Amino acid sequence: MINSDNLCMSCMKDIGNLKTCPHCGFHSDTPQIEPYLPIRTVLGNRYLVGKLLSYNGDGATYMGFDLSTRTAINIREFFPVGIVIRQPKTFAVLPEEQHRILFNECLHSFVEMWRKLMRLSGLSALIKVQDVLEGNGTCYAITENVDGITLREYLLRNNVGYISWEKARPLLMPVLSTLGTLHSSGIIHRGISPSTLIVASDGKIRITGFSISQVRSAKSELEHQLFNGYAAFEQYGFDGRQGAWTDIYGFGAVLYRTLIGTDPIDAKERVTNDRLMVPGKFAEQLPAYVINGLVNALQILPEDRTHSVEELRAELSASPSAVVASRDIVTPDIRKQEVTAQQPKYTSVAQRLDFEKEENDVTYEKREAAQRRHNFTTAVVAAAAVIIVVIAVILGLELTGKINIFSGETTTAAAQQELVDVPEFIGQSYSDVINNEYNLKYFKFEKRDAYSDHSEGTIILQNEIIGSKVPKGSTIILTVSVGKESIVFPNAGIVGQSYENAEKYLRSLGFNVTKIYKQNIGNHVAETVADHNCEEGAKYDRGHTVTLFVWEVEETTTIPTEIPSEGENEYPDPFSGSLSDLIDSQLSGLF
Repeated sequence: MINSDNLCMSCMKDIGNLKTCPHCGFHSDTPQIEPYLPIRTVLGNRYLVGKLLSYNGDGATYMGFDLSTRTAINIREFFPVGIVIRQPKTFAVLPEEQHRILFNECLHSFVEMWRKLMRLSGLSALIKVQDVLEGNGTCYAITENVDGITLREYLLRNNVGYISWEKARPLLMPVLSTLGTLHSSGIIHRGISPSTLIVASDGKIRITGFSISQVRSAKSELEHQLFNGYAAFEQYGFDGRQGAWTDIYGFGAVLYRTLIGTDPIDAKERVTNDRLMVPGKFAEQLPAYVINGLVNALQILPEDRTHSVEELRAELSASPSAVVASRDIVTPDIRKQEVTAQQPKYTSVAQRLDFEKEENDVTYEKREAAQRRHNFTTAVVAAAAVIIVVIAVILGLELTGKINIFSGETTTAAAQQELVDVPEFIGQSYSDVINNEYNLKYFKFEKRDAYSDHSEGTIILQNEIIGSKVPKGSTIILTVSVGKESIVFPNAGIVGQSYENAEKYLRSLGFNVTKIYKQNIGNHVAETVADHNCEEGAKYDRGHTVTLFVWEVEETTTIPTEIPSEGENEYPDPFSGSLSDLIDSQLSGLF
């Protein structure tokens, strides 16, 4: 039997008396980040709390261990930073007075969401919820610990960063089906992205990353968490209700990333300048009905978007009913280099909204007549232009002696120059390409470095279109990855600074910044930095999130000085009374 005293609190593997885990490198003396639950806290006399894994606006996720089943688990705690404090001795979560109503509303939503998810734990593409505990003034959801990697990491491990539709279909369609069941049960995820989908060791995807709705909207009193490129237009606070169609957008964006290899353009940017494209290379390979499904799922405005999972599933399976009912069937033209992923009448949603009312005043007959006149005029002008250009070219070539229109003989340099097809260099190693005899015989190369998520030395872009013909000896410009951009955390100067100045400085270096208040039990200056979670002088990826622990404005509680009497439970069971009783008592104090 596993001895819990010998467990690594990061991976929950038995490491005996070792201090440093040989499996994950975690040191047993590493303290938990405040104000989160201390390592080895026991909840409900059953669940052992381990290392903090992640946190966002509505709570924290810890590695955990079920002392009853002797298995690794995850523990999700409702702990909305910014509106609560933690009682030091009992670890109880207490809402700040001015946020009590908000806390109770969000806590109710948290409990309701996780209880619904526990009832749906049989779904194949859903993370299994094993238990929901109420206590400590808050709630804890106990879920399975999935052995796997995120979909984002899964795609990055592929040399080209994307997979074919044939591989994507069996991987993602179960996710779509599970979303349909969630929607029927009143659950909208609002955070579907490659970071919240886990590819498990069995090769199947699990949906994770659930949060209450307040965290998935930019207009929220809680700290929001939106995934750029995957969050829908309506989540940024613009007019428009959220619903199943919000998850449809997220799923469509995930499908786009999986098939195309790049993150979609953020919805906020697409509102005024929609540049979301399906490159010609992929438009040639993907079935027309898949591109059509992407088009409809990624419409910016909710009313234009595919509204249900059933509708999207039909479009992605090319069912006859979907083809008939389709709003915008897109047939890829392989002669074009790009196919737009949206085909609007206007260049932006904003322009569409401005002109929509005026357009409605024009009758169908008038529009048809105007269109016929326009088409005729365009055809005449185009024909005339072509004739003029042809005559000019012929005369010019005749005068320069490059073509004899009477004998039909040509002496152009292009006719004498050998043309070669441009191979696909993207995804290959740059050193392999420039050391290849065939490549050196027909091309010259120019290298440009760029930061990316791809491994160092991998070609991520080429200037010439794959399969196009160019003269022998042409220069191909190759953009080569130098890996992720690293930035150094400052050696000093953060602790003691005002939060405003420290945040501004760290963001200028390329870090993201979050703030957690720390109890001010001494004479510390409020709103100054007490500590941070980074190692000074260490290198981090650009965009790494730094947590700044900031002294709060005034003392909110007192750390008890009494020593527990002999025999007192080291980990007191906090669950005395139901959550509903606690909420009722708090609400009664307001009125």
